[in-house]
Amino acid sequence: MKVVKTIQELKEFVQAAKKAGHRIGLVPTMGFLHEGHLALVQKAREENEAVIMSIFVNPLQFGPDEDFERYPRNLERDEQLAAGAGVDCLFTPDVEEMYPEPSIIAMTVTSRTDKLCGVKRPGHFDGVVTVVTKLFHLAEPDTAYFGLKDAQQFAIIDGLVKSLNFPVKLVGVDTVREEDGLAKSSRNVYLTEEERMKAPHLQQALKLGVQAAAQGEENVQAIVDLTISHLTAYAGAAIDYVELLSYPGLMPLKKAEGKMILAAAVKYSKARLIDNIIFTAGEEG
Repeated sequence: MKVVKTIQELKEFVQAAKKAGHRIGLVPTMGFLHEGHLALVQKAREENEAVIMSIFVNPLQFGPDEDFERYPRNLERDEQLAAGAGVDCLFTPDVEEMYPEPSIIAMTVTSRTDKLCGVKRPGHFDGVVTVVTKLFHLAEPDTAYFGLKDAQQFAIIDGLVKSLNFPVKLVGVDTVREEDGLAKSSRNVYLTEEERMKAPHLQQALKLGVQAAAQGEENVQAIVDLTISHLTAYAGAAIDYVELLSYPGLMPLKKAEGKMILAAAVKYSKARLIDNIIFTAGEEG
């Protein structure tokens, strides 16, 4: 595996891969890798001759009171995991390499941000599309791979690709979970022992809501209330939101129909966890 820290080195790898006629798969990450990230690499490995992973904790997508400085980092471990998973090129730039000077262009997401995580994180997805745009230009991928745990992010990047005609195919990979159902996340390390025991109720609450829809419940608020009731009783966390929306449009629903997402976020003492189930009316997610 080739580890590169500069844009010039990355471009040299891309040019060589293109010259060899190789398809390029891109896996953008913020590092502190877990099985969820490695599942993205596995999918990329199956579909491409060259796999590029980026590790970059992007300051533009963190608010002033968020955890940019304490976001977990372990680059040496990440390099070992990436190599073992089959990454061909690991791009690990620092902030100065990605943003050497203030940009005179600002990217603003104008839709799909007024729901879910976007409400409490103003500017977050502007930072996401900015760094993803830069990575798409630098890595020139044929296909890019994102985890569906961050389903709102995937929906917004889908809009980015379509709005700006990026020649990139997006692949959403299902959430990888612990044995008890908790979604793999770099932030799970923030949970106390007691919180870790209660956190799987986030996924269980979502399953109850989806099961109700599968059994014919069409009332959106009834499905949301059922989910909230379970979280309140068992999760031991403050509820940030529970929403049932169309997907990927993230629009309010008059009734539970079509392709939807039931999503929730909860706050523990030092960790905010998100999870979701994407499903179609009449089918269990």
